[in-house]
Amino acid sequence: PLVDREEIEARLDAVDALVGDGVVRSDLHDRLGEAYDLERLAGRISRERANARDLRALHTTLSVVPELKELIADSPALSDHHDRLDELRDVATLIDEAITTDPPMELTEGGVIKQSFDDELDELRTTEQQGREWVADLEAAERERTGIDSLSVGHNQVHGYYIEVTNPNLDSVPDDYTRRQTLKNAERFYTPELKEREDEIFGAAERADSLEYELFCEVRETVAAETDRIQALATAIAELDALCSLAITATENDYVRPDLQPADSDPRIEIHGGRHPVVETTQEEFVPNDTDLDSGGVAIITGPNMSGKSTYMRQVALCCLLAQTGSFVPAEAAELPVLDRIFTRVGASDDIAGGESTFMREMSELTEILHDATDRSLVLLDEVGRGTSTADGLAIAQATTEFIHDELDALTLFATHYHGLTDLADERAGVHNLHFAATREGDDVTFLHRVAPGASSASYGIEVARMAGVPTPVVDRAREVVATTTGDDTAVTGDDAAATSSDEGE
Repeated sequence: PLVDREEIEARLDAVDALVGDGVVRSDLHDRLGEAYDLERLAGRISRERANARDLRALHTTLSVVPELKELIADSPALSDHHDRLDELRDVATLIDEAITTDPPMELTEGGVIKQSFDDELDELRTTEQQGREWVADLEAAERERTGIDSLSVGHNQVHGYYIEVTNPNLDSVPDDYTRRQTLKNAERFYTPELKEREDEIFGAAERADSLEYELFCEVRETVAAETDRIQALATAIAELDALCSLAITATENDYVRPDLQPADSDPRIEIHGGRHPVVETTQEEFVPNDTDLDSGGVAIITGPNMSGKSTYMRQVALCCLLAQTGSFVPAEAAELPVLDRIFTRVGASDDIAGGESTFMREMSELTEILHDATDRSLVLLDEVGRGTSTADGLAIAQATTEFIHDELDALTLFATHYHGLTDLADERAGVHNLHFAATREGDDVTFLHRVAPGASSASYGIEVARMAGVPTPVVDRAREVVATTTGDDTAVTGDDAAATSSDEGE
């Protein structure tokens, strides 16, 4: 995510260009899929750990670059990326001329350097090849010379080249044969000329393998000298890949381009039909919600458990976060500020090994927010104060809300079950209430997942416990306790009933 408005707009322009041109977007995606991890390859090459296949992978990627440049050549929004796509033609040409198309993994066993790349290597290979051809013709010639039809010429790593004659034919062995190895049913021989050819073949092969490795190291060293250029290209391709991914995501998921507010304006978050980019992909039907949060505003969000408070807060933050990466956002429309930071106090976890209980961890996170948030920050608070007594928790929650409103002016979403906090809307102009309503028929509760103005005073905790499978005696007893302490045996107060009715009217 960026904090410079011009840089964000430049990314948004690039994504917008790709969203608007499906052909270029699709072709760009396909070509990018052919590119290897250049940063990894550059690292291996610069550390002299790259093998021949790594260099061919680099060449494959470089061969894609001209196509990438051509695809985005006519897009003003992508002109910077076009200019930064260095084709490294000198590097690509060197690799293509030097390294075989399908080289082996090992560098010391030959088959790495292309023919005609080095004259000396070609001569050694020619010597080796001519020697092997002479040996291949030797078997037929010796059969004719000796009259031994079963004579064969072979080779192994221990004894080298040999002429094998079975025991019944040993009487026909010529005088120039020298015994090399005795087997159970045969003898193996060599001739002076075969030994000379063997020395030539092995000498040429050994020297060729050694020279190939030397040549490869020289090529790798030459390529390594261009590491900075390769890394710069890697960055340009990676950014283009990211922009293409953002455009594909925006197109496939119906995202819109956000409008960014001027840097000198008071920050305000206005989202119409906002959605959670992850949750909506896991649900058959996701209920969009609007957000209207003025500069310095604090929204106290109440409502039932499981109604969507946490999802709502996070989708607002994610829309802001996505926008500042240069992405379109999951909404029908969005006008967003450029935030300096997003702070969250959500979830419940402890650090027992570090000496922090769940509540202490919560307070530590809250401390960081209250010290570091500014009037251009977005703050998400989810159930602050719940890890201690109700009185202490409510007091901390209220004091926190007042401090954020009075001192920090940070854009804040505060989800809570402390319904007493909703009274702050009557005391401070920047505080307002939102709630998620639900309908109830008998023991069944239906969550509408839609945010509406006003406060809710019920959380339907017992109903959620029943839905989770808590044993019926426990649920029934809980209802008795609620009825005893509140004087009401229903889960919906008069205020909630009115709110529910209003929602149904909408």
